[in-house]
Amino acid sequence: MSKAHKHHSEHAHAMHGDHKTMHSESDAHSGHDMANMHDMKSMHDMAGMPGMAGMHGGHGDHVARFRGLFWIMLALAVPVVGFNAMFAHLIGYQLPAAAWIPWVSPVLGTIMYFWGGRPFLSGGIGEIRSRQPGMMLLIALAITVAFLASWGASLELLDHQLDFWWELALLIVIMLLGHWIEMRSLAQTSSALDSLAALLPDEAEKVVGDDVVAVAPSELAVGDVVIVRPGAAVPADGKIVEGSAALDESMVTGESRAVRREVGDKVVAGTIATDSGLRVEVTATGEDTALAGIQKLVSAAQSSTSRAQRIADTAAAWLFWFALGSAAMTALVWNLIGLPAEAVVRTITVLVIACPHALGLAIPLVVSIATERAARGGVLIKDRLALESMRNVNAVLFDKTGTLTKGEPTVTGVQPAGDKTEDEVLSLAAAAEADSEHPLARAITQAAAERGLDVARAHDFASSPAVGVTATVGGTAIEVGGPYLLEQHGLAELGIARRWRAEGAIILHVLADSRVIGALRLADEIRPESRAAVDALHAANAQVIMITGDAEAVTATVAHELGIDRYFAGVRPVDKADTVAQLQKESKKVAMVGDGVNDAPALAQADVGIAIGAGTDVAIGSAGVILASSDPRSVLSVIELSRATYRKMKQNLWWAAGYNLISVPLAAGVLAPIGFVLPMSVGAILMSASTVVVALNAQLLRRLDLSPAASARRMLAHSA
Repeated sequence: MSKAHKHHSEHAHAMHGDHKTMHSESDAHSGHDMANMHDMKSMHDMAGMPGMAGMHGGHGDHVARFRGLFWIMLALAVPVVGFNAMFAHLIGYQLPAAAWIPWVSPVLGTIMYFWGGRPFLSGGIGEIRSRQPGMMLLIALAITVAFLASWGASLELLDHQLDFWWELALLIVIMLLGHWIEMRSLAQTSSALDSLAALLPDEAEKVVGDDVVAVAPSELAVGDVVIVRPGAAVPADGKIVEGSAALDESMVTGESRAVRREVGDKVVAGTIATDSGLRVEVTATGEDTALAGIQKLVSAAQSSTSRAQRIADTAAAWLFWFALGSAAMTALVWNLIGLPAEAVVRTITVLVIACPHALGLAIPLVVSIATERAARGGVLIKDRLALESMRNVNAVLFDKTGTLTKGEPTVTGVQPAGDKTEDEVLSLAAAAEADSEHPLARAITQAAAERGLDVARAHDFASSPAVGVTATVGGTAIEVGGPYLLEQHGLAELGIARRWRAEGAIILHVLADSRVIGALRLADEIRPESRAAVDALHAANAQVIMITGDAEAVTATVAHELGIDRYFAGVRPVDKADTVAQLQKESKKVAMVGDGVNDAPALAQADVGIAIGAGTDVAIGSAGVILASSDPRSVLSVIELSRATYRKMKQNLWWAAGYNLISVPLAAGVLAPIGFVLPMSVGAILMSASTVVVALNAQLLRRLDLSPAASARRMLAHSA
């Protein structure tokens, strides 16, 4: 990812006094929750497979098994349906007269019942044991009744009208398709815990007497001294005993600026020394490290997340009792009027028709199409519950750095001194910085390039950690650096520096032959799309809140420029999840948008966790929604998609359940007194028709334009 492992082997500019103020708390690292997790156990029980022992392992295998089972059952269903006498009668074609023809459907149908129906039979048994009847039990009941009735008809023990082999085959295939689609949409695409572990280096250089020995980080003990070379990651939590370096802590803090750490300062495992080597005494290993703490909080969030009842399962639970009640009433009434044979036919027909063909596809199809459509719009949906929850969000909490801002320094001001112009100051600074790969140096050279300045070639380049750089440009000694550079020369900073510092900017002075010729203002540039995102969220009646570890001055400046309602500055990584919890206690439905490891607990604590795609693996692994781009307007796309998806879910559920509410009483014979009883063949056609309607309605989601710009325009236009 773009913020992880920036190996800068050159110099470090002065990470000025403002740097320490802005990041004084950045060595306290947060642990944090994971975004809403599904109750995967029920899905594994449903498949007749062992549940996962944790978040890792095997879910992709289960999706593959469902896919394979679907295709096998589809292949078996073709001859079951094609050679079925009842289906042939409905369609109007003649079967061959061979003696084996009548047994094709019973034999292959039996295989389908025990093999293809096993997930639903297992799931139904699980729902009975948990006393929570739902979709699985309703499906299991229907296929079991169809199986037994069909054998009764095949053996001529029951009326030939009860030959449901073709219906049993189609039912199993449709339900397997629905659950394969659903499990695929639920599958996690990355592991947050694996991403955390990947932050640690593979090897640590341990000092043993006068020697340096390469060991695994897991072999380090408290009190050991390790060498961290420029560009290398710190292998364990510790304190610096020799040297100083600018540490890239973006993987853990989420903040873009390297932070100057010196003797006595604490360092955290996984951070990177960008410019100089260090000797670090290990103070914590294994379970006691900051990364392990984050890991524990992520795991705790997974186990503590509420397991929401799926909408379709709720509908199925009601339909289960509706079907049983209707069947019992049907049997009772037809027996009371003295027609026991008709009572058997009607009761079995009711139980088979009650199976939720369309209901089984109503939610999975909508979710599958919605996630596919979202991906084409740059939004990756990992958690279906997050997608469902986004429509109710009324507060969007943005991490500042890398989310609303670009997460990298940019020259935002040039103040010349003496007879120099802005372009001359910037050109000379860029010449001196040309041979450096430091982020501040790149910002200066890029600013000069954007202005189209002629940058002279420099010679005798040298850098000094915590001071700055020196180079000879056209016979003049040009120096660029921060407060320590001015201190070395006994020079005063320019008057504008005080105002820039109050705004939280980085300030570099440019010297020519030891004389100040100007100053540069560098800051984390606000993304051009951020203002539009904030305005559109306001139009959607959502409060916009910002959270960051940066100082009050920086945060206030960004908040004012973007029109943000509320902000939290100087928040330690460990406290970000607490801030989300505080907002939730204020009755807010919170969506958290972040991109760093430190954002992971807040992403999970939030009602919806949204990770910027350019962020760290662990943030992406901890979120339910991932924005493939870094455009904050994509949050609006998620809101729109959530609302549209919910509408389609409701429409499909009403249609699917409505079919049952109408067809079951008709199949039971409620209109028999006026001479109408729903034939089984018509009921079967209606079942298929309801499935087609549900599928076509879900397809309408493909027409939604989810580009960030389009979503923002619609939000603003709607409010106007």
